[in-house]
Amino acid sequence: MAKRAKPKAKAKPKRARGPVRRILRGLLVVLLVFGLIGPVAVVAVYRFVPPPMTFLMVERLFQGHGFDRRWAPLAQISPRLVGAVIASEDSGFCEHHGFDINAIQRALKHNQADPNRIRGGSTISQQTAKNIFLWPHRDYARKALEAYFTVLIEVIWGKPRIMEVYLNSIEWGPGVYGAEAAARRNFGVVARDLTPGQSARLAVIVPKPLAWSADRPGRYVRRRSGTIVARAGVVRRRGLADCVYPGA
Repeated sequence: MAKRAKPKAKAKPKRARGPVRRILRGLLVVLLVFGLIGPVAVVAVYRFVPPPMTFLMVERLFQGHGFDRRWAPLAQISPRLVGAVIASEDSGFCEHHGFDINAIQRALKHNQADPNRIRGGSTISQQTAKNIFLWPHRDYARKALEAYFTVLIEVIWGKPRIMEVYLNSIEWGPGVYGAEAAARRNFGVVARDLTPGQSARLAVIVPKPLAWSADRPGRYVRRRSGTIVARAGVVRRRGLADCVYPGA
């Protein structure tokens, strides 16, 4: 008598992977748009359009410092101020591509030897990226984003635009932002008429604009500004600001 064939076991239905894959693809698209393409688009727009209020400006406004910012094209800002901030903040501005490795190494050595007096190694490009696109408080996430935006503005903007945005956005006193507002508030002149001494004083107070004053300088600001005037002369003679005025 022939044996009956055993019935085949029913195949287990496969889990539907389509919806999961579609969700993952959607998340990837969102990540690319907002994490990569978005910042590039914003940086490209700011190549031509003055950046609006920064995170720091909004924070200071809520702290009661007011708001005074008057955008001035680079051509209407004294070259003396350009030379002074390069002498004070970033003497290799025209030589690096956003990061000064030697300055970073010097800052690390200094901070290890004297942790109570932290010294920064940020370039003007890094400061601009931080000021325009990021929040003011230090953390690892901000440093990573700062590096990313620094590369973007170096590639998309170039040195003249970086300097123009920097000089129009940095804090120069309670509620005072940019060279034009700083020149008028401290010295009663427009930015293009700043003298070497006035430019040096403004450059000196960049690290501590709420504690130091350009129009009523203390002993340190007076002494340091004399040094910056001399260094700005070196910047001019050696052409260390030539990248800011490439057609000159």
